Amino acid sequence: MKILVADDEKNIRDTIVDFLKLEGIDAYPAENGLSARRMLETEVFKAAVIDLKMPHIDGLSLLKWIQEEGPAIPVIMISAYGDIKDAVEAMKIGARDYIVKPFDPEELIIRLKRIIENQELKDRVELDKPEDSEFKDWIGKSPLLIQIKKLVEKIAPTHSTVLITGESGTGKELIARTIHRLSTRAGSAFVDINIGGIPENLLESELFGHERGAFTGADSRKIGMFELASPGTIFLDEIGDMPIQLQVKLLRVIQERKMQRLGGTQSIPVDARIVAATNSSLEEKIKQGLFREDLYYRLNVIRIEVPPLRECREDIPTLSCHFINKLSNKIGRPIQGIDPEALKSLQSYSFPGNIRELENIIERAVILAETDTIRQKDLGIAPNTPRFRIKSGTLDQNQKQVILEALSSWEGNRTRAADELGISRQTLLNKIKEYGLE
Repeated sequence: MKILVADDEKNIRDTIVDFLKLEGIDAYPAENGLSARRMLETEVFKAAVIDLKMPHIDGLSLLKWIQEEGPAIPVIMISAYGDIKDAVEAMKIGARDYIVKPFDPEELIIRLKRIIENQELKDRVELDKPEDSEFKDWIGKSPLLIQIKKLVEKIAPTHSTVLITGESGTGKELIARTIHRLSTRAGSAFVDINIGGIPENLLESELFGHERGAFTGADSRKIGMFELASPGTIFLDEIGDMPIQLQVKLLRVIQERKMQRLGGTQSIPVDARIVAATNSSLEEKIKQGLFREDLYYRLNVIRIEVPPLRECREDIPTLSCHFINKLSNKIGRPIQGIDPEALKSLQSYSFPGNIRELENIIERAVILAETDTIRQKDLGIAPNTPRFRIKSGTLDQNQKQVILEALSSWEGNRTRAADELGISRQTLLNKIKEYGLE
């Protein structure tokens, strides 16, 4: 259990820290509000004890930051006798308790343990309340993320088609699932299909199903994704990779709200809300003749543009601490936080793979860290450097290795690997064939 103690008076700060340590509690001192904020941005604490009067950032300002942007931890405020009015104000802002100087350290321990127990109970109750969990996976409070959240809340109850655009790894599927959870279709299925990850000759059958005998190997009827999704939501990821001949059939489904299985003659009603996503420019694909303009307008009824992580750098500390918590528990390594220099490197890194890449970097660091704090050397990155580095060997050997790393990173997804490498999907397919990587 880690507790932050922020007080500019050294004797009081040291007394509290020493007493907490005697009780078996890990206590970490901060000599002012600014230092405390930096520690809260980079380390994980169970609670904080904060003095009202401190230089740089006072206790009330620090408390407001914790409530609005910082970690969700309980806070006890320390006040002098004459600061009772401010202490009451702190309670209104969100402090769980306050204690007046001079105080008995044992009394502080009792109150501290009580607010931690209450917080843990509250967390367990919140986990049992699904109606409060629609945005539980949305980590960060940047203005752009808040705008998207408000838009999702507004459009989710409608039945309109949604197009989500943004780079790979920005969380487009998370947004799609939240739209479904907040919609009137939440009690029905959410079916997702990665169009870029399915071979072209199988895609029509996956989407629309087939009848027995429709083609060689079709030994039984197959229900397609659209049927499975009705009356819920179907998420068409990487819609820009849909072959042009299938786009006609999808357009007909949207217009007529019915479809036919491959090899069938019966019209089947379709009542699935369509949420599509792409990491490519559909406008450019239209110019190139690779995407139908009429389908584009049918999909682009409501558009959500998801910003890359480099445009939401203020969310990197919160995301990093979230992933440290999540992955240290999953992997079984007691990582407590991240070194400020390491965090600075993350905040200056370009993140071509966005949030997904940040999670991968943190996972690697949690595994390789030699102490309970992640340091710069554990990250495996340098600011603004490419993810894949050139090694010794011939050009062909380097290209082959980089392609293998990209494919491995994206679990064989060729569209996303191509996007990270900065080449077209077709170029990647040609290289895979050239190097015998099928």
